[in-house]
Amino acid sequence: MRQTAKGFTLIELLIVIAVLGILAVAVLSAINPIEQINRSRDTGSRSDAEQLLGGVDRFYASQGYYPWKVNPTNPVSDATAWAVANNTWTDGVTPVLTKLSAAGTGELKASFTTRITATSYNALYKSNRGTAGDSTYVCFLPKSSSFQTEAGTRCGATLPADYPAGACPAGCAAAKTCYSCLP
Repeated sequence: MRQTAKGFTLIELLIVIAVLGILAVAVLSAINPIEQINRSRDTGSRSDAEQLLGGVDRFYASQGYYPWKVNPTNPVSDATAWAVANNTWTDGVTPVLTKLSAAGTGELKASFTTRITATSYNALYKSNRGTAGDSTYVCFLPKSSSFQTEAGTRCGATLPADYPAGACPAGCAAAKTCYSCLP
């Protein structure tokens, strides 16, 4: 009498491992972890832009002038140029982010201003033409393809007259260099 061994052969095991490997690659490419990480960072940048805009709006509502002015009668215009919103953004004397943080009116937490001014952070840009009725914009350069597509679509549409020119450089949709701006 002869007994046959029950179990898998080496070839069968290798085939199963190969199939599992192919499925793992397919799942990882569908999930695209780098894109997911970039999308989460862009979502954080959008949230930070909203928070900065809210701080500027609250300051304006309580003080009657924008934080990049020294006081309401200061001859400096209501405009703020297209530039990075960091500690070099001043009213001529005091950094605007300091005025908005706990050291000033308390519109923003100190930890927030520390985070958005860190060199590793995706910079926020601010702009306001200074004309009555114009909006203050806070923008960032998106890293994820979904946010880049959204920014390119917005730049390809008819924009408000007060939209920052620096947000939509020529050919930005194809080069993926359009900025995502709020409001």
